[in-house]
Amino acid sequence: MRQSKQQRQQRLSEMLEEDPFLTDERLAQALGVSVQTVRLDRIELGVPELRERVKNVARAAYGRVRSMEAGEVVGELIDLVPDQSGLSIMEVTPEMVFQKTSFARGHHIFAQANSLAAAVVDVPVALTASAQIRFLRPVKVGERLVAKAQVRNTEGDFSEVEVVTRVGREKVFEGLFQVFRARREHGRKEGGV
Repeated sequence: MRQSKQQRQQRLSEMLEEDPFLTDERLAQALGVSVQTVRLDRIELGVPELRERVKNVARAAYGRVRSMEAGEVVGELIDLVPDQSGLSIMEVTPEMVFQKTSFARGHHIFAQANSLAAAVVDVPVALTASAQIRFLRPVKVGERLVAKAQVRNTEGDFSEVEVVTRVGREKVFEGLFQVFRARREHGRKEGGV
């Protein structure tokens, strides 16, 4: 059944509200129209292209990180609610994989999850004390990793942060991180040098 332009644009808006990182190609496929039609609809609705949407969302998220500098987060930080949750994405590039198999090296997947777990903790210094992790399937070059962190519990100087990484809807990694909450930087007094 063919939709009207208004219905299609409404559906496009709803889909981007649900997942702002959908490509024009995926939107076109889901809506049953050409990529060019999606681009025209986006322009008409004032919705920027994917790269610009990611940059806009990331700028806001990086501004909330206290425990590290923006460049220290592995992957692209997309959302952050301090001491609650966070979201990052990372495309697996050829430099991240074993040449023989084209599977991602585990330390890249772990680094994305670990840095997200530390970034979500709202203190000047957050350090991983321990982690229980599981790799659930190999990840291939070109796949996009979406890591979601959730602070499960905070007691004293530690927060327990769960991180689940997916490719599409499929879970590929899960970890439970114990993050040490340093209230001030080592060697410095709170509020001064």
